[in-house]
Amino acid sequence: MKNLPIMIANRSIRLIGNLFKVLSYPFHFAFPKLRFTIPEYSPAKIRTNRKSAVTKIIWQTNFSNKSTLPVYLNYLFNRLMSLDYEYRYVSTEGREEYLKNSASTEVYENYMKLTDGAAQADVWRLAVLHNEGGVYMDIDATLVWPLKRLLSNVESCLFIKIKKNTEYTNYFLATEPNNPIFKEALDLIVDNVINYAQGERAKGVYDTTGPIVLNRVLEERKVTSRESKVTSRDRNHVCIQGTFTNEYFQYMDKPRGKWTHLDPDDLIKK
Repeated sequence: MKNLPIMIANRSIRLIGNLFKVLSYPFHFAFPKLRFTIPEYSPAKIRTNRKSAVTKIIWQTNFSNKSTLPVYLNYLFNRLMSLDYEYRYVSTEGREEYLKNSASTEVYENYMKLTDGAAQADVWRLAVLHNEGGVYMDIDATLVWPLKRLLSNVESCLFIKIKKNTEYTNYFLATEPNNPIFKEALDLIVDNVINYAQGERAKGVYDTTGPIVLNRVLEERKVTSRESKVTSRDRNHVCIQGTFTNEYFQYMDKPRGKWTHLDPDDLIKK
């Protein structure tokens, strides 16, 4: 019952988001070229003395910060839910520059072998969170509760689960800096890229750089009993996807740009 207010908020947000999503079809039919700019930086709107293990920065990335109406509304809603956090949007070029300057040579070189933007974003999010800490959310992710409340009792990091709480996902990640889990995940990605197989053995984005990497690292920690202050929650109590937007609106300027359309054999530069 303690999660009842959050679930009520969840359902209400879904209803509102879906309404705006439906209305966005005629809007973009009337204004097909109109786009809204997500800022590269937005300072915290409220200053508080509340302590948090998780760095109070939200990180996001996409192929462009020129967005359709529903993607922009999703951004605005998340900002309302995180007024005491600063916000940083990082471009494709910015991701590469960051990794070149702030990641290990091995991580950067294998990042440059990836051909897909989502796979590249998988690597960047792990690297920036390991170095800086903070909260990463996919551009279509929507908070269902104020972020400061979600993270108020988190000691080190917060992950969310999908598929009836059986699998970790990486579209929302929150952590303190220098969390070894993220370093281990980066090391595993490097190994996956170096040993990537073609043909029937090609695993694609989801397995090579995506959520499967995180699941392998966290499951290995359970087996070896390595100390880790991991907190995990059902996604419905933290952050959901596709509320305000969908693939059509997210990729209007890049048709079939989603990672699911990529041939696994084309993930690594030959």
